[in-house]
Amino acid sequence: MSKIGIFFGTDTGSTRLVAKKIYSLLGSELADKPKNVNRTSAEELAQYDALILGTPSYGIGDLPGMSVGCMEANWEEFLPRLDDINLSGKRVALFGLGSQERYADRFASSMIHLYRFFYGYGADIVGPWSTDGYTFKHSDAVIDGKFVGLVVDQRTQAHLTEQRIKTWLADITSQLLPETAEELV
Repeated sequence: MSKIGIFFGTDTGSTRLVAKKIYSLLGSELADKPKNVNRTSAEELAQYDALILGTPSYGIGDLPGMSVGCMEANWEEFLPRLDDINLSGKRVALFGLGSQERYADRFASSMIHLYRFFYGYGADIVGPWSTDGYTFKHSDAVIDGKFVGLVVDQRTQAHLTEQRIKTWLADITSQLLPETAEELV
């Protein structure tokens, strides 16, 4: 059985912590340890058919990276390395961090960049997430009334994070790894 690759970009470390929590809940039989995109290669990501990708929100819905003030390389620097990689047919689930109170007009909007990139290169995006339970004015990461992936608000709803991750993983694991669907029931 193949495993899920977990990759994340981070600036303050919060996205890394959520990626580690996802890995811990999935376990080492289903997933490999999370990797920071500023410490990995395009080829390493390409070896997985199933991916969970995480991003912080940055700026006004910007793709996190050096040009918008991140202290280290992030998705902005990593995505161009994937231009020559075949992403067609890869199964991708996204998660993003945001603060719905502090940035209500652009809540978790940075996640849309990963969605557009991977979808545009032929990946199958799985794991949309309901906007219920969040209070915000606008998010670029909402399509057809749902977030394009799990949204975590560690600032104002950290108490909901673990249950949200568990619920989301229960929904997406069989989509990411169809060969495990019977084992998970």
